[in-house]
Amino acid sequence: MKLEVRRNDGERRYELVSEDGELIGLIDYRLTGSVIDLFHAETNPAHGGKGYGSQLVEGALQDIRSRGGLTVRPSCSFVADFFGKHPEYADLL
Repeated sequence: MKLEVRRNDGERRYELVSEDGELIGLIDYRLTGSVIDLFHAETNPAHGGKGYGSQLVEGALQDIRSRGGLTVRPSCSFVADFFGKHPEYADLL
C-alpha cells in the first residue's frame, strides 16, 4: 500500500493517508512562535503493528525540517520515543 504524509494546516495535524484517501494515522500539533508541539499521535487500529506510526512521525519531521526555523516539542510519548531511537532528528529538538 502506497502512503503519503501530508500537513493539514486547517486541522493542525499531519496525516498519513493511503492512495484511496483512507486516513491511516495522524499527529496533532500546536504551533507557538517557532515551536511546534507534537502532542498527540494515533494510527487506525486496523493498521497497527505495521510501522505506519513511525512512517508518519518521520514524514512530519521531514516536513518540519524543510520549513526551517522550527523546533519540536515532542509532548506525545510515541513521538518522544521516536526521537530516542532516531538521533538523526535531534537537531529539531
